[in-house]
Amino acid sequence: MWVKLRVLAGCGNNSSKNEGKSEGTTENQNADNEADEAADDAEEGTEEVKGSDEGSGDITGTVDIFQYKVEINDALKAATEKYMELNPGVTINLETVGGGDDYGAALRTRMQASDQPEIFNIGGPQDVIDWEANLADLSAEGWVGNTVEGLLDDVTKDGKVYGMPLAIEGYGFVYNKEIFEAAGIDVAALKTYEDIDKAFGDLKAKIDNGDLKEQFPALEAVIEYPAKEKWVLGMHTGNIALGQEFANCTEAFNAKEVEFKYAAELKDLIDLQIKYTVNADNPAALNAVDYSMQAGGGLAIERVAAIQQGNWVYPIIAEVDSAVAEKLGIIPMPLKGVSEGNTPVGVPMYWAVNSQSDEKDQAAARDFLNWLYQSEEGMQIVVNDFGFIPPLTNFGDAKPSDPLGQAISEAANAGTIAPWVFNGCPTSWAENVLGAEIQSYIGGDKTWEEAVESAKQSWKESR
Repeated sequence: MWVKLRVLAGCGNNSSKNEGKSEGTTENQNADNEADEAADDAEEGTEEVKGSDEGSGDITGTVDIFQYKVEINDALKAATEKYMELNPGVTINLETVGGGDDYGAALRTRMQASDQPEIFNIGGPQDVIDWEANLADLSAEGWVGNTVEGLLDDVTKDGKVYGMPLAIEGYGFVYNKEIFEAAGIDVAALKTYEDIDKAFGDLKAKIDNGDLKEQFPALEAVIEYPAKEKWVLGMHTGNIALGQEFANCTEAFNAKEVEFKYAAELKDLIDLQIKYTVNADNPAALNAVDYSMQAGGGLAIERVAAIQQGNWVYPIIAEVDSAVAEKLGIIPMPLKGVSEGNTPVGVPMYWAVNSQSDEKDQAAARDFLNWLYQSEEGMQIVVNDFGFIPPLTNFGDAKPSDPLGQAISEAANAGTIAPWVFNGCPTSWAENVLGAEIQSYIGGDKTWEEAVESAKQSWKESR
């Protein structure tokens, strides 16, 4: 069965993470332990579905949702409207914060207001500590017993579960299959750093020579690297190295210092991306390139052939050009000579329910999440409308239909994966410290050695 996954239990992302975002803020009112066998047969240990397509009808309350994932904003809004049709006594308001905004900072501001959200997003163990006073115990919810093994480890404290996983996601070099094929590149053979470097070099030569101009008139570079987005740099690029230094989130969380054992290899990976952008001769210009320019204004219009992103980017590409979206695949990002051919896979964020909210509003929030992830209608929304890889084992044969979701599923099933550990970093460190230090290196303000030492010192001071 499709959900027989092998995933590394290890963090999704810190609450300051802005992974998978498009530009701007939208408001709408109305991956500790490795999972040896993440879900050995969905039939085993699966509890009865608790949600109902008909709705309970007698539930009342107001639920404010404050979430970070802009790709699902419209679909989530539609889901809330459907739930309110089934439950007319409930009012749900949705606010989505994305783009260049810091979700963690926005959440802290929102939590200082009198109208705190009933549902919000948290990352791993550090967020559980930071937000413990606002986290309702979800241990008794029906979906807990259906969660893929290991995915609740990072939001479990003293035996209590404080978060519901949004999805299983993965990332790498998202690439346009048609462009690589036109250049005569066999992507299936790209495993090592040297393989990818040579392939990118061959593609660059064909772009520069105009060999692909007739078929892809907008194509100007192999890759786009959005260095303006610190979450891309510090969380995702940085995780390629940190995920080999620490076995999982818990190990990173407990570490008093970060050694940066693979700092040289991380530099190689960053330099690899820089040299195949249109700004290779002026890297500082990359610090002005954002997610929107990289995805919708880059890969989606075939201005570039690849970007460092994950399966969450599919809806953004499809919104611009559905035909291009269907051509996409994922090349694993290499840590030279250390981990090659592996795709980081984990939980991006968790849904949390605010324990400080009114009891009836908390009950409505719980019921909405149960309906969304455990009713037949809700599960179809999660898979088909959100495009999520389900984090629960009782979704049956439901699986993502998009090529990126399929690629991550295949990697998870094959076991060719690496952990997400950046949720084990000190609060905001991965994005706002390591990400900023990488920006300084790219911009020429610091040497690589200076950037690394500064990041190491900040980690130590934070612990």
